[in-house]
Amino acid sequence: MTTKEFLKKIKPKEKSKNFYPCIGPISDLEKHLPTNWWNGLFDSLYLKTDGDVVENAENTIKDIDLVIKNGKINFNDHILDLCCGQGRHCIELAKRSFKNITGVDNSRYLIGVAKKRALQMNLDIDFFAADARKVKLQASSMDTVILMGNSFGYFEKEEDDIAVIQNIKRILKSKGTLVLDIVDGGWMMQNFEPRSWEWIDQKHLVCRERSLSSEKRRIISREVVIKNEKGIIADRFYAERLYTLDQIFKLLKDLGYTNIVHHTNVISSSSRGQDLGMMANRLFITAKAPEKFTHLTLSKKQLDITVLLGDPSQSDSIKNEGKFNVEDFLTIKNLKESLSKLTKFKFSYIDRHGSLLQKLQMQRPTFVFNLCDEGFNNDPFKELHVPALLEMLQIPYSGASPSTLGICYNKALVRSLAITLGIPVPLETYVDTSDQGASLPSIFPALLKPNLGDGSMGITQEALVHNPEQLINYLFKMKETFPNRAFLVQEFLPGREFTVGILGNIGNYKILPMLEVDYSHLPPNLPQILSYESKWVPTSPFWNQIKYKKAELLEKRERELIDRSLLLFERLECKDYARFDFREDSQGEVKLLEANPNPGWCFDGKMNLMAEYDNLNYARFLEIILQSALERYNFKI
Repeated sequence: MTTKEFLKKIKPKEKSKNFYPCIGPISDLEKHLPTNWWNGLFDSLYLKTDGDVVENAENTIKDIDLVIKNGKINFNDHILDLCCGQGRHCIELAKRSFKNITGVDNSRYLIGVAKKRALQMNLDIDFFAADARKVKLQASSMDTVILMGNSFGYFEKEEDDIAVIQNIKRILKSKGTLVLDIVDGGWMMQNFEPRSWEWIDQKHLVCRERSLSSEKRRIISREVVIKNEKGIIADRFYAERLYTLDQIFKLLKDLGYTNIVHHTNVISSSSRGQDLGMMANRLFITAKAPEKFTHLTLSKKQLDITVLLGDPSQSDSIKNEGKFNVEDFLTIKNLKESLSKLTKFKFSYIDRHGSLLQKLQMQRPTFVFNLCDEGFNNDPFKELHVPALLEMLQIPYSGASPSTLGICYNKALVRSLAITLGIPVPLETYVDTSDQGASLPSIFPALLKPNLGDGSMGITQEALVHNPEQLINYLFKMKETFPNRAFLVQEFLPGREFTVGILGNIGNYKILPMLEVDYSHLPPNLPQILSYESKWVPTSPFWNQIKYKKAELLEKRERELIDRSLLLFERLECKDYARFDFREDSQGEVKLLEANPNPGWCFDGKMNLMAEYDNLNYARFLEIILQSALERYNFKI
């Protein structure tokens, strides 16, 4: 029976939520290959379908034997395992007493598995998720970079493969070692299996098809996974560029690598004795990074940084009593004291907006650390005007762009975007300024808040309404307070509330330990919300009764929140740092509350609290934001 005939015969008895539609027989695999196929392939199913090879202890031990012998690594060397997957090579090195091991992979799922396994074995390995082309590790920081298990050649364009090798060259120390384990392209072109199928356990059958791409440089593969009694649970495509020995030698030589040696071919084994696919016959190669020359300097000039702040001489509609108060000046004092500890930089400050344009033109800053979250002239609607001004003057700056700030200031827009990304959001009714008879929500309690707003403006203890009468009364009150502004009537989420903090940029994210809002100390007559009073009114009972603590979450829930936050970070084009707030509904489903680019940077704010959970002091927290911004502009620091 052919694979095609078998697929026609095996059909699920009925469609269920587990049923996955199959596109049926196709003549051209390449036409169905997603551009960025690797973003979704490496999950728990991958560990099952390929586990006979990539979860095979014998293969891992043999690989590391070759790395130690031919890479000539020492126990105290700094070693990067790029595209580390579930961390099998890192863990094997650590078990053999190697220190200073870092594992990087694009799959956040596999990185989560790697972290869990290392923790269970009490092994000290630094794992994080990043794109191999954009890993932002410090230049000349690694003695050895290993790229194992045929993890090279996934990208659609060869230029991206070159970018990976160039980035490795940047990360390696002078004459550091690259260990490369890739498919023998010449052999594979002649020997790949066009079709195969195998039972991977008692319940799962995998059928594979393979073909050469139109330019004869890539193998395109299709994998259909069938679960008995449920039917097809996956139908996915992937590809790998084929390099002959001569081609990979030429690529490495052209990029400046020396001492390029092909030591042996690696033949993996399968615990099922079945299809080895692209792992069947691999080239094991080492090469040396170019020698890097450094010049001794007697002194190093500090980099000039201009810090842009709100204007304490002007009124501020958000702050308590409409002006800068004691707490605000204490925040600024703490900021300046902490920045003074960053000796690589020389800081100056601008906090008068009346002369801002003139000062920027007359004394053009080298770089602006934009901490003006109050907005131009302390107008929150003009927060985006500050980076817009800097862009017009072509002055580099930290934080989000004008477009990102503008989008995120509109809560309904963020909600709509989240829906397109598959991120759960609260039920919501949009009340336009001209709407005289808006549809009332069918579910109470509900939370009423301005659509455009910041700092919890308009979200007082009266904003949580329990019936239509309370809703209408507060809506009229808010229309008087905020004329010509639209409002949102939103499903109130009564469960646990979490915050995800992200530092850095694409390819070099730092996810801070999550924060949970602790409402347990609030008097029972007060609503469990982060109201305006809790942030700006020290005399309010909210002020001292709402606490924060490090969130304790199941691994699956934590990974879910991180994935959603990173999706939003990238789609909203946040820069350098951002914060995302979530809360559980009555059924325990977590839904998005807010997306916050350029979130509060103060010493007692959520972001710095999460940094403290990660043992980062306030100065270091600020430094990471600043360094992330400088790296985006390729400043040398």
